[in-house]
Amino acid sequence: MNFIDEAYLEIKAGDGGSGASSFRREKYIPFGGPDGGDGGKGGDIYFKVNLNINTLVDFQNKKVFNAQNGQRGAGKNKFGAAGDDLIIEIPKGTVIYDSNTNEELIDCTDESSKYLIAKGGDGGLGNAKFKSSTNQAPRKCTPGFEGERRSLRLELKSLADVGLVGFPNAGKSTFLNTVSSAKPKIGDYPFTTLRPHLGAIKGKESSYVIADIPGLIEGASDGAGLGIKFLKHISRTGILLIFVDLFSLENIEPIDQVILLKKELDSFGDNLTQKVSWIVCNKIDLLQETKINEILKEIEEKLQVTKEEIFFISAATGEGTEFLLKSLESEIYKNKRP
Repeated sequence: MNFIDEAYLEIKAGDGGSGASSFRREKYIPFGGPDGGDGGKGGDIYFKVNLNINTLVDFQNKKVFNAQNGQRGAGKNKFGAAGDDLIIEIPKGTVIYDSNTNEELIDCTDESSKYLIAKGGDGGLGNAKFKSSTNQAPRKCTPGFEGERRSLRLELKSLADVGLVGFPNAGKSTFLNTVSSAKPKIGDYPFTTLRPHLGAIKGKESSYVIADIPGLIEGASDGAGLGIKFLKHISRTGILLIFVDLFSLENIEPIDQVILLKKELDSFGDNLTQKVSWIVCNKIDLLQETKINEILKEIEEKLQVTKEEIFFISAATGEGTEFLLKSLESEIYKNKRP
């Protein structure tokens, strides 16, 4: 599996170069004054978003990054060259944490910005800087300052307008495959989706992105199954679609699926249950209309939701998906308007 959404790095900005201790020595000026130049500044380290990167897999093998040190000063008041800055490219939506304190440092969402994460050390002073009226021939010079060192944790959070959550085999991947150009793996066994998939939907008014998250199981927020690894990918979405399997092979009733899923979202935190969430009942092609009406009534009454928040579709046949997509576009467009 090549999708990696977490990485640990050790980074070290460049050290400043030392200042030089030197005196002017020329044929006709045997006792020239101090001319030692300052050392060069060490290179800074930046993070920069690259839209062509969508995983942190590159950091599996390379975990230590060092910017270039500044060079030493020299005689004849020559300043040392500054060290080159180091730019580390990352996917959009990467959040940078201090791995020791877990403090969030940077949320990298702007592809036009460079995010400074570690400053290079300043160069040391040459002895020319210490000349004074009382000390015409100083020999003093100073070493360069050390560059910042950090231990970091990188966490990739997908940027999507809509997040799909549901138990394994609820039909999320089939739905995304049907309505977008995304081609997630599909099969009749748990955890067919082993990594988040993003699908772009082009509507009449605007385009938007849907994220298919690996199926949750009870206890996902506590680390069970694969769900906990990917719940963070829906923390940025504006709308959640809670997929319900109307023909569950595990015989979990639709109402119980919704209750359990909401419980997992609430346990995970990140205000996931505060988002706009709609219930999408999938596989209507496998049930009689009378049974579908019974399920609708039960969800309305027990969960106190309106009909406008419940959708019945068949991801396999496409029935009901067009109405769902139109409703999504309308909601997204409404929220994006200034």
